[in-house]
Amino acid sequence: MTLDSYPRGFHLITQQVESALPSIRHVEVGLLHLWLQHTSASLTINENADPTVRHDMEAFFNHSVKEELSFFRHTYEGKDDMPAHLKSSILGCQLTIPVQQGKLALGTWQGIMLGEHRDHGGRRTIIATLQGIAEQPTL
Repeated sequence: MTLDSYPRGFHLITQQVESALPSIRHVEVGLLHLWLQHTSASLTINENADPTVRHDMEAFFNHSVKEELSFFRHTYEGKDDMPAHLKSSILGCQLTIPVQQGKLALGTWQGIMLGEHRDHGGRRTIIATLQGIAEQPTL
């Protein structure tokens, strides 16, 4: 699946993932693996109800991984480039989520988030692999 360009920050993408995988509703029990094909963005699961959590996560990572540090050499694509790679490595580019009775088995307040760590990251591609036992068709 390809996600439209997002501004820098953390963005809920649970609905986009579910919409891209209509076959998930036929899986009784299984696993969904998501692989983000980028080195300057990340995937994580966290609070899906209060948008201040996404704001605070962005603030924390910007505070923890500063831009324009004098020892960064990888600055060809701008001051946000190397910090974006570090944030991506810290959070990771993959998730594995259980599937139960045709739905993602996320907790009540959990959602899938894309961490966009570049000022202008562009479209992002995720490979989704769904494995499981499908419901048996009724005769």
